[in-house]
Amino acid sequence: MENFYKKYGDVDNCPVRNIVARFGNKWSILILLVLSELGTGRFTEFSRLMPDISSKVLSKELKILEADGLINREAFAVIPPKVEYTLTKRGKSLIPLIIPLVEWAKENMKPIKKSRQQHSV
Repeated sequence: MENFYKKYGDVDNCPVRNIVARFGNKWSILILLVLSELGTGRFTEFSRLMPDISSKVLSKELKILEADGLINREAFAVIPPKVEYTLTKRGKSLIPLIIPLVEWAKENMKPIKKSRQQHSV
């Protein structure tokens, strides 16, 4: 049980709570995948490609990903303002780990949705 606590119970040092939870939410993985395909993304592109995300949430998620060193934000001194986002080396290293998760989700989406219906979730 002591090993279990060391592995998951110590909030400050648990990699799942401290790192994975930061990018493992509803939007961050999608933002990372979009950037991996686009190469460079702008706020309006994210909004267009993910129409169900609010501007406030998108802005917050981009700031979190930047703070964790997964994306770069480059602002250009032009009018109107122009900001571009790209994956960092760290962000790029995460993509090959996300792809199998996405594939797993594709393969299991129908049975999981069916199971959810049976459990009223």
